[in-house]
Amino acid sequence: MPTSSPRRLRYQQTRFQRNAVQVIDRLTAWAGNPWRRMSLLLIVLLVSFGIGTLLGSITGQLAYLDPISALVCVLAIELASRCRRLLLERPGEHLGLELLDMGRIGLLYGLLLDGFKLL
Repeated sequence: MPTSSPRRLRYQQTRFQRNAVQVIDRLTAWAGNPWRRMSLLLIVLLVSFGIGTLLGSITGQLAYLDPISALVCVLAIELASRCRRLLLERPGEHLGLELLDMGRIGLLYGLLLDGFKLL
C-alpha cells in the first residue's frame, strides 16, 4: 500500500558529477597562490576579449547576422549578471565570481572596442 507521506527522490551521484566537483575544488586550491589567481583571471579576460572582438568582426563582415549576434551577446551578459547574484550569496571562495566578472568585462570591452573601430 502506498503511504501518504511524499518521498523525496534522490538522484544517483554519477562519476561525472563527482569529477566535476573535484575539478572545481582543485582549481580553487591551485588558484590559492595570488600569482596563479591573477594569471587565471588575466587569461579569462583576454580570451573573452578575443571572443568579443571576434563576434563583432565576423558579424560586421557578414552584415546579416547583426541582430542575432546582438541578441546572443545581450543574453550572455544578462545571464552572467543573474548568475553573479547567485554566486555572491554563496559563502567561501569567490573564484567563480571573479572569473565570471572577468569574462563579462572582456566580452563587453571587446564588443565596445570593435564598435568604436567602425566610427
